[in-house]
Amino acid sequence: MSLTFVSPEPAQDTQDTISNTFFFPDLSLQEYREDMRVDGTVTPERLRKALRTAIAEVNAELFIYRENQQRAGYTSLADVPAEKIDGISHRVTFYKQAVFSWARATLMEKYRDYDATAEGVKKSDALDEAIGEVWRNAHWAINGVQDRTHMTVELI
Repeated sequence: MSLTFVSPEPAQDTQDTISNTFFFPDLSLQEYREDMRVDGTVTPERLRKALRTAIAEVNAELFIYRENQQRAGYTSLADVPAEKIDGISHRVTFYKQAVFSWARATLMEKYRDYDATAEGVKKSDALDEAIGEVWRNAHWAINGVQDRTHMTVELI
């Protein structure tokens, strides 16, 4: 029996940045690839689209928060008072994590392979769990931007 190693497509180094709205920080495609360990299987065009969509979704989730901060006189997320870690506002760190996780979850959903074998079903179940964890991370990071707890409880 021979084992063959197939290397994933290497990512192209890029200094591309996606310009965000005036309040939230611009985001780097290269930083996303490094943080989320995404190889070159995801083309730069698809990655830009996923990140633009994630930015729009996260910005929509934070719309009321942004309005409240603007009324308080802050012109950007980095200006909102927050503790800094390594010189970076934790709100900015959480914001990037939210967008990156949102994009990662949508890409994982789109790039999943379909395999009807028993092994394929096991992989699919494991992938479903991983996707759920990435979605959870996105929502926790959105809460982190706003200094909210991770858990929301509603009575039905």
